[in-house]
This record gives sequence, structure tokens and C-alpha cells, in this order.
Amino acid sequence: MIWKLILRILRDLILFFFVSTFIAVIWYRFFPVHVTPLMVERCFEQMTSDGPVVWKHQWVSFDKINPNMAMAVIASEDNRFPYHHGFDVVEIQKAVKERIENKRSRGASTISQQTAKNVFLWPASTWIRKGFETYFTFLIETFWSKERIMEVYLNSIEMGHGIYGVEAAAKHKFGTTPQNLTRGQCALIAATLPNPLIFDSAHPSNYMLKRKVQIMHVMQVLPKFPPNRTKLKSHHHTK
Repeated sequence: MIWKLILRILRDLILFFFVSTFIAVIWYRFFPVHVTPLMVERCFEQMTSDGPVVWKHQWVSFDKINPNMAMAVIASEDNRFPYHHGFDVVEIQKAVKERIENKRSRGASTISQQTAKNVFLWPASTWIRKGFETYFTFLIETFWSKERIMEVYLNSIEMGHGIYGVEAAAKHKFGTTPQNLTRGQCALIAATLPNPLIFDSAHPSNYMLKRKVQIMHVMQVLPKFPPNRTKLKSHHHTK
């Protein structure tokens, strides 16, 4: 009897998980993401430290972001973003090979995976979280367009101390709007993404300036994303 009760509870929990996550993914296909688990965690970290609580974030629709910003993060983070289905097999194979050869491990996380992690999951890197990340990556690649994934990514990614998303980065790092960011500023913001709490796009180090040049070079040779922005006008419900 007790086993039947346990199995029923497990079944209900699993059903609730799949239904609730499906609803959440569909919801965020159309509506802005105003809060992420990382934002909440950073807020608690700041509250327990001596410094002030900083939380700067404002959603901005994709058509109000300079196209160079999307190109910069693709050049920096995920060159094959427009073509893969959430997972870059080529980079995964390289990462596995380097792990076997005991070389410096590389990151193989795509923009889709980072978006899934930022929006739906906690920041800590564990195998359990990786499993959930795979699940959510599959869902957003299935139900969101690539443009929507990029829009959510650019609005949710950490870009500095208490700064989340391109609107806050443009305003507080360069005193401008996402639409008016220069190509070089977009490349500098993208250059901070490996560790935005250490790298500062407003005060770039020599390493960051070199990285900026590399990113801008890759931006020149990659196909434009998205190929035709005029098609996005009817897509946005979150202006």
C-alpha cells in the first residue's frame, strides 16, 4: 500500500514538473524575462556583504538592439549558433578530446544552453543541473525561434556587477542605448562574458582590447544574424 502511495506521489510530481516547465517555456516565448535565478542569488550575496545591493535590469525588445550586439556574442561565445539545435557537437568533441589529453578544458556551452541556464536554473555547475539544462535547451530550441533565444539571452545575461542585459550594460557602461551601441562597444561587452565580474567593458584591460579586435574580426566573416530583421516586426509582443 505504501509503495502505491509513493509511486502515485512520484507520478504526480513528474507530471507536475513536465507540465509546469512546458508552460514556463511557452510563457517566456511571448513575455519578457524580468527576473532570473542568478539575479536573485547575486542580490542575496550583496545583502550578506558590506557593499550596496545593485540590481540594474530593463527588458528591451530585439528590434531595439544594435544588430552588432548579437553578432558580437555569436563571434565570442557560439559561432555556430544560427545552425545548431542547441548543442554544438563540434565544440563538445573538441572539449572531450582536450579533457582526455589533459589539456586546458574549453567551454562548449552554446548560447541556447546559457539561455536555458540563466532563465530556468540555478548557477552552480553540477551534473544534475547539466541534465536539467539539456532538457530546457531542447525545449527552447523546439518552441522558440533563434531570434527569441538571442533576445532573451541579451536581456538576461550578466554583464557586470549588478548589471543584467544589454540595456543596463549600454546605459551604465557607455551612457547610451542598446540601439546606439557602436560595433566596438558591442565587441567589448561580448569580451567580458567569460567573467563579467572581473572584466569591465567600460575600463578594458590590454587583454580585453586584444579580445575586442579578435571578436570584431570574427564578426566580419560570420554570416549576418538574423538574416532579415524586417521579418521580426510581427514576432515581438514585448515592446
